[in-house]
Amino acid sequence: MNLSDIKPPAGQVKKKQRVGQGMGTGRGKYSGRGAKGAKSISGYSRMRGFEGGQMPLHRRLPKRGFTNIFRKEYAIVNLAVLDQLSGDSFDAAKLIELGVIKKLQDGLKILANGEITRAIHVTATLFSKAAEEKIKAAGGTATVVEKK
Repeated sequence: MNLSDIKPPAGQVKKKQRVGQGMGTGRGKYSGRGAKGAKSISGYSRMRGFEGGQMPLHRRLPKRGFTNIFRKEYAIVNLAVLDQLSGDSFDAAKLIELGVIKKLQDGLKILANGEITRAIHVTATLFSKAAEEKIKAAGGTATVVEKK
């Protein structure tokens, strides 16, 4: 027994129907494409969603959504990250220097995810209430500064 000896059962594999091979084949002249029109020619492809010239569904439906041009994007840092860093005073410039944040965007926001075990002094644009309480409970200070 060898893999090259294996063949499908008799009658399972049929020859592919060859179109355009003359009138006697049953698939001659127009080769099943009909006469004239875009679909009868070689290389035809229609755009996705084409509905025969009718306005396509994706253009008939109303568009939804809204982009707020006044939205503020803040660089976010959690207390757990600040607790692992060396030093006791942190601001946006220092955090960029340490590689904690890449880009300041509209300011720095401190969130309360994690615990703080030592007194630190943080200067940021925004603090969550819980983050401010945790920093003060650990003996540190949370200073709010406006972005220039």
